[in-house]
Amino acid sequence: MSSIYGDWLKERRESAGLTQQQLADTAIMTRSHIAHIEAGRRVPSHEDARRLDAALNTGNVLSSFLPEQHAAVADYFEAARLLEQQAVMIRESAVTFVPGVLQTERYARAVLGTTFPPLSDGERDKRLVTRLERAKILDDPTTPVFWALLDEGLLHRPVGGPDVMTEQLMHLVQLVERGRIRVHVMPRGTGAYPVMQGMLSLMWFEDQPPVAYSEGVRVAKIHDAPAVVEQLQGAYHLALSDALPLRESLAVMKATAKDYANDD
Repeated sequence: MSSIYGDWLKERRESAGLTQQQLADTAIMTRSHIAHIEAGRRVPSHEDARRLDAALNTGNVLSSFLPEQHAAVADYFEAARLLEQQAVMIRESAVTFVPGVLQTERYARAVLGTTFPPLSDGERDKRLVTRLERAKILDDPTTPVFWALLDEGLLHRPVGGPDVMTEQLMHLVQLVERGRIRVHVMPRGTGAYPVMQGMLSLMWFEDQPPVAYSEGVRVAKIHDAPAVVEQLQGAYHLALSDALPLRESLAVMKATAKDYANDD
């Protein structure tokens, strides 16, 4: 999000002679949450903004001028990326493409090649580097805990061709077999299920409230209102209950990768 809102909050806090911790105590928030808002990395919920207004005696300024949350993906993904780097647990669902953190270089390049209008070679390379950098959160052996709920249809969508898909699926298999992530496949015969409308990422943190990030066609949104986050968590876990268990999901990915290898 823009740092203008965060800068204004910081100015009001310092004018009131409060430290971040003192403001956090008064507004019933954590100090790190205040720090992230001031740095422009978080958009406060309406309830957070209301409590900040009350704590700083700023009327309803912080509540009334919350940054617009219906922005395009390009405008909002940076905030989501920063949250992703801080999360201790991430649960994602995907219907169209393998989640970005789990993509191989060639798969990611093929996905970026679907952008319209087309990206220049330089811009595509820049976005590719950023996407591959995101995957480094999995270099840590334990944090964040990462679960993925994948629609079986995306396994059969030959993004980049059979060779690219073989590599991509075996990458997922290896991450699962190492115990680094869990992947659950939603069978194609399931029919309609919650969270199938688009990509959803649920994130939990050590000292901040959980958030959710949803993404559709050229639009994305970070959700941090507690009631909305709870609803999205419930929808995810309801869908997860219909997915294949880990062992069966692993078998489906291996079999699909073998089919692609035979087609190559």
